[in-house]
Amino acid sequence: METTTDNGKTVAIIAYITLIGWIIALIMNNGNKTALGSFHVRQSLGIMCVGVVLSIVISFLGISLLSWIVQLAILVFWILGLISAVQGEMKPVPVLGEQFQEWFKGI
Repeated sequence: METTTDNGKTVAIIAYITLIGWIIALIMNNGNKTALGSFHVRQSLGIMCVGVVLSIVISFLGISLLSWIVQLAILVFWILGLISAVQGEMKPVPVLGEQFQEWFKGI
């Protein structure tokens, strides 16, 4: 039998596995909400949203070097979030992590 802590950690990890994983984590978390699961669902959503917005903006600018730098930064944030989820910690990603919690507090 899975405990609430284990369920929260599972949701937290799944939230970082692409958009489909995020949707699955959101559904799992809505069924049995945990602080850890909710935290990482919000962090992952924030990382994905920032990645999409910056990719669109940079595509209009046409600066390929900037695109590489932004994609690398998003990858680093994703890895940091995933590591935090695996360790069962609620550590926000650098720069915008606290903002993600505020922006998506309804999730």
